[in-house]
Amino acid sequence: MSPSTMAILIVFLVFIWFLITTVSKPKHKSKLPPGPRSLPIIGNLHMLGSLPHRSLQHLAERYGPIMSIHLGNIPAIIVSSPKAAELFLKTHDHNFANRPKTQVSQCITYGAKGMAFSEYGPFWRHAKKICTTELTCPSKIQAFAPRRREEIGLLVQSLKRAGEESQLVDISDKIGEVVEDIMYRMVLGGKKNDWLGLKEIIEEAVSLVGAFNIADYVPFLGPFDFQGLTKSLKKVSKRIDQLLEKIIEDHEVNTERGKHGQHEDFVDVLLSNQRLNPNDKSLIPLDRTNVKGILLDMLVASFDTSTVAIVWTFAELLRHPRVMKNLQEELQTVVGMDRVVDETDLPHLVYLNMVVKESFRLHPVAPLLVPHESIEDITIDGYYIPKKSRIMVNVWSIGRDPNVWSEKVEEFYPERFMNNNMDLRGHDFQLLPFGAGRRGCPGMQLGLTTVRLVLAQLVHCFNWDLPNCLLPQDLDMTEKFGLSMPKAEHLLAKPTYRLTLL
Repeated sequence: MSPSTMAILIVFLVFIWFLITTVSKPKHKSKLPPGPRSLPIIGNLHMLGSLPHRSLQHLAERYGPIMSIHLGNIPAIIVSSPKAAELFLKTHDHNFANRPKTQVSQCITYGAKGMAFSEYGPFWRHAKKICTTELTCPSKIQAFAPRRREEIGLLVQSLKRAGEESQLVDISDKIGEVVEDIMYRMVLGGKKNDWLGLKEIIEEAVSLVGAFNIADYVPFLGPFDFQGLTKSLKKVSKRIDQLLEKIIEDHEVNTERGKHGQHEDFVDVLLSNQRLNPNDKSLIPLDRTNVKGILLDMLVASFDTSTVAIVWTFAELLRHPRVMKNLQEELQTVVGMDRVVDETDLPHLVYLNMVVKESFRLHPVAPLLVPHESIEDITIDGYYIPKKSRIMVNVWSIGRDPNVWSEKVEEFYPERFMNNNMDLRGHDFQLLPFGAGRRGCPGMQLGLTTVRLVLAQLVHCFNWDLPNCLLPQDLDMTEKFGLSMPKAEHLLAKPTYRLTLL
């Protein structure tokens, strides 16, 4: 395309944007929340930078905890304080229970037919009920405890051998592998070798979901596919569909042959809901795309979130030898040195729980949560919030708010939770790693169990040294923004086994 043609195209697009925004400009007399001036077409997208949660925190310091910006031509409300978060996620939760539709959610999740991106309504409630009662409820979590114990035991033995050979271990990879193995067994009922290629394609899907897609914010640019994302999405969605079909078909064959044991995996549960009596109006049967959509939601969430949380927490422990020592002393007192940590020990590990809370405060897995969308026009705290506004709760900013965390706000300091009953379940809006309200994370309890158990084993079973005489304070803690917020660089360390148990 010649420069003159490109210039004409840009002028034309600006003109179209002007017409669209002029016609669609809200006529409501109430004031929108304060916010920075926006540019034609791109709105405030140029202000987000590579780490949007940090950029939005700086803007909120100027414009307040309820701030309006434009992401392209999409109105967005940025929430940056516990009080404001409570208004959106509790007081008026019913009006913000929708998810915005994006190109990725429509393409990869079968037109948002899973749970994560589906509209709020009967189907979403049914899908959430299936997930919470058949995978993440306390009884199911307990039923799968032996499988978690087995997989984490294999991790400990692998690290013990590496320590005996003075090997440098990629902690990020090791944690990712054990979380992957646990979830394969709980969700799919098999080992990762049974589903070769699944992790790689899920990781690619996660990367695309977290990528900035201009078509989501300036829809009329979508057909041009300037970023090539549409082509990538179609390719990935086809591969995902083929793998999910293979998984479902294998389970259907095994069910017919009666090969499953007493604990059904999650795929079996979804398939049993697909076979519900269609004449029973009290039940909502799932079609094939629902089964695949929900299954994909669970795989994407489980592969990524627990791994990110464990890596960040362990990195902070390596950076703070004092905290590592305190945690090891608690484990030695509660568990002893002649056995490994069991899940039944977790409620008694008070300092471990404080460490995990502090890590979630500083390093929430999803710093802006998953966006919500307003169902109807509403006025909150004197501000007009238009229908179809995108609501983004900056929990990263809330975790660093000096008005909330007055003591050592930027420091990793678990003792701030001493004699403090603040929990992680969405009741205390100062700490919202799993969100809150109707759209709070249904896998919270399973995630917490996995995070705490893996961390306890790593700290209890081993002493750790950083490579190449690296000082703890020099450990790279750079973030990488996406669907989640992982550590940019892999975490490396040398283990030394410390238990008397052989």
